[in-house]
This record gives sequence, structure tokens and C-alpha cells, in this order.
Amino acid sequence: MTENSTPRQMLKGLLQGIPQTRPLFLPIVFSLGAKVENLPLREFLGNPTKISNSLRQIRSHLRSDGVACYFDPYLEAEALGAVLQWKTGDQPPAIQWPHHAEKGEVPEGLRSPEDAAKSTRVTVAVEAIRRLKSLLRDEPLLMAGVAGPFTLAARITGLRQGNAARREDFTDAVLELAAATITQIASKFVEAGASVIFIQEDILPVLSAEYREAWASLLAPAINIVRFYEALPVLQIMDSHSFAQNKQVIFQQNWDCVICPALAASAFSAWEMVPSSGFANLGIALSPEAFQPEASAAETLLELFHAFIKKSRPAIVTTAGDVPVTTDLKFLARVREKAIF
Repeated sequence: MTENSTPRQMLKGLLQGIPQTRPLFLPIVFSLGAKVENLPLREFLGNPTKISNSLRQIRSHLRSDGVACYFDPYLEAEALGAVLQWKTGDQPPAIQWPHHAEKGEVPEGLRSPEDAAKSTRVTVAVEAIRRLKSLLRDEPLLMAGVAGPFTLAARITGLRQGNAARREDFTDAVLELAAATITQIASKFVEAGASVIFIQEDILPVLSAEYREAWASLLAPAINIVRFYEALPVLQIMDSHSFAQNKQVIFQQNWDCVICPALAASAFSAWEMVPSSGFANLGIALSPEAFQPEASAAETLLELFHAFIKKSRPAIVTTAGDVPVTTDLKFLARVREKAIF
């Protein structure tokens, strides 16, 4: 592939395992659309018209290879039957399940994965993808995100990163429920026209080789359905500390997707285990700490980011989750320059 290849041509090459001359630049810029439309995030998430209009405006300012059509870390929980209790400002919502359960247990009364994929907000997300596909005429790649199985299982059972340090904290039943739900929702997204699906693990316990195989098995149905639709599955490890703890077992697995860990200055030593240039299934995500106003670590992270790209030639360059609404698009343009040139 040449440097002038279109994003869709590059995607086809990556699906065939062919290293590209440059990475795809796929920052996750979604909730910034609520600011563009002057809407509370809660309202924005339920309005496909506002979503598609704002993201088209953002696309005109940010020369990225993809558009983040729908990214909400609480989508699957709500789809399964949780009530999201929204707070003021940019605070994330609290999750309330229909029936109380002890921490670590699955609440009763949840929807099935099939019914979760038909829920109101999944339908909104699907409609946003369809509208953007029509408006943008297939020029950029259309991106959407789902939670990883450990992350969704933790939200279902009330576990958090601090108290979910062991794989044994997760029952097989809740992991299977999470994996099935993710697969159903990802299927809806690619059917609607999404061409890149991020599977985002916010919470990842320390995994042995045995549990690594089980984790890969949980992810396989979602990855397979995404690839069936000739879309690109991206497994995103959102927490750089979790990546550092699991880097050996992660790179011992033969993944059928792009592996995309977060890069943070505090965990840069973890990158010593990253395969050298030519590994087609590797991506890189810039940590959200670089996007905070007056972030002192921003310049350091950009330099580390550039050094890593030169060393390992990743398949994609993205952000470790949705960028903050305070993000300056000019700063993202600088990230693009470091990634592509």
C-alpha cells in the first residue's frame, strides 16, 4: 500500500495482515459532539440527529481516518437493564440494577443478550452509524466501541479495578453473559456499517497463561463477527498498568485483531516487551492525561508516542478512550503529525 491509499484500502490491507506504510489515525472523539451541540451528554447520547450532525462538523476540522460514531462505556449495562443515575457536569453516571445483589454476584432480572441488542440506546447508536454512513459516503472509517468482557462483567457485579485484581473474582457465568452481550451489540454495529469496532477493557486482572486462553475464547465470537463483516476489530487495553502486568501473556497469544494498549509516561517501561517493527496487529493509544488542560506530561507523552511509532510502526494510532470535552482539536492535529509524518 502506498502513502496515498484511502483509509478503506488500508483497512483491507490490515485485515489481510499486510503492514501499511503509515498507521491509520483513529482518535476517539465522540462526547465532544455534545459540547458542539450545547447539550448535556445524557441528551446527546439519545439523539442520533445531533450525534451525526456534530460528528460531521468535527470531521471537517480533524483530518482523521475515522469518525467515532458511538462510544459510551455504560451502553451495555443500560442495555441489560440497569438504570443510569446521572450526576451534574461531566461526572459519570452511577449504575443501579433492577434487583440488589451482593458485590461480585449477578443481579436478577437482567435482559438476555439478544434483547439487550434491541434496547433503545443500542438502536440510537445503530441509527447514528447509518446516518453517518449516508452523510460521509464511505470516505472515513466508521468507528464504534463496546466494553470488553472483564469490563462489562465488573460493571454487572459491582467490581472495580481496586477490588478486581484477581481472575477468580469473576464467575464464568458473568463473563459468558458479558461476552454474549458484547457480541450481539457489536453485530448490530457492523450490520449498520461500522468498519472499526473497539473492544475496550478498562478492567483487566492479572492473567495466567490458562486464563489468557479463556479470555481469548470470550473475545473470539465478537472478533469473528466483526471480521465476517470485513470490519477491523481492535482490542484496546485502556489501563496502562494492566497492560504492564499482562504484557507477556498478551503478546504470547495469536490474536485475530489489532491489540492496542494505552501509552502513559508512568508505564513506558512496559513497552520494552512490544514486538519490533513489522508486527501488523499492534496499535497504540495516547493516554487521556495528555489531553488535560495545561497537562505537564503532554509534551513528554508526545515524544514517547513518536519514538514508539518509529520503533514499532503500529497499525493504528488512537486515544485511550473518548477524549475529554476540553480537548483542543489543534492538539489532536499535532498528534496526527507525530503519528503519520
